[in-house]
Amino acid sequence: MASARVLTGITTTGVPHLGNYVGAIRPAVAASRSAEVESFYFLADYHALIKCQDPELVHRSTLEIAATWLALGLDPQRVVFYRQSDIPEIPELTWLLTCMTAKGLMNRAHAYKAVVQENESAGEDPDFGITMGLFSYPILMAADILLFNATRIPVGRDQVQHIEMARDIAQRFNHHYGEHFVLPEAVVDDQVAVLQGLDGRKMSKSYGNTIPLFLDDRQLRKHINRIKTNLLEPGEPKDPDDSTVFQIWRAFATPEQTAEMRAAFAAGIAWGEAKKRLFELVDGELAPARSRYQALLDDPGHIEAVLRDGAAKARALAAPRLAELRRAVGIRPLG
Repeated sequence: MASARVLTGITTTGVPHLGNYVGAIRPAVAASRSAEVESFYFLADYHALIKCQDPELVHRSTLEIAATWLALGLDPQRVVFYRQSDIPEIPELTWLLTCMTAKGLMNRAHAYKAVVQENESAGEDPDFGITMGLFSYPILMAADILLFNATRIPVGRDQVQHIEMARDIAQRFNHHYGEHFVLPEAVVDDQVAVLQGLDGRKMSKSYGNTIPLFLDDRQLRKHINRIKTNLLEPGEPKDPDDSTVFQIWRAFATPEQTAEMRAAFAAGIAWGEAKKRLFELVDGELAPARSRYQALLDDPGHIEAVLRDGAAKARALAAPRLAELRRAVGIRPLG
């Protein structure tokens, strides 16, 4: 019997990269195999619309990200794997929660405040370019969580505030309408690797410094060869803890392989040789999944069927739940 309900959303913008893989996808897929948890994974295509108004990109990314998770071992028979937009109860609950959410709470959201600060620094109106989607998306995120009474939400530290907001919204609703929501807990794993990108900064699509996850072997080797290094010559000792090459190596290597590479750095391994070994290590782990990924991309009908099956499982829980919440707020049949 599962002792916790865990929920993870994956925004459908862009192509997954190595940082996404080691920081989120690999640990989440491993966790989904536990009999101790009931796992929900969803493609957050409504959230994608906040940042991206390119319909073809949103559509293509939905396919690519679904294929990525399935190729990397997510078993849709063990979890509830669905597309957010297939669950009409989510936007309806978003409105019920919006009517209970203080504007002042949304004013404190980090993402909103950051854009306001950027506008003010640029001499613009504070709300220039800010949509209601950006302003109120913590409420949509709360609906994603609260509809299923998820108890544990794996997030990065930058997302903890949104889980705290979901708790605040749930508490206010419970106070007004009775105890309907459990309060979710943010789960932050500080042991999960945060990879540096090609230029040494955090690997991020916004920096354009990523290594896409399913490059073919030639392109993967090319990207790894572009990783920024210092000018130390072969034979000169190198500091592994100041090296993007070593950091990515450690994220894919066993403890024994990590120790061996650390010793090689101390012995002055040439950067070309270190990158060659890194390519072989990463390619060895990803090559089988790369083949599965391409087969899935070539069969979008299969992915659509998987997502529809997942939506049916999700709605079997969501529909009666939303009916209960509608009754709680007074929206119910007359007589």
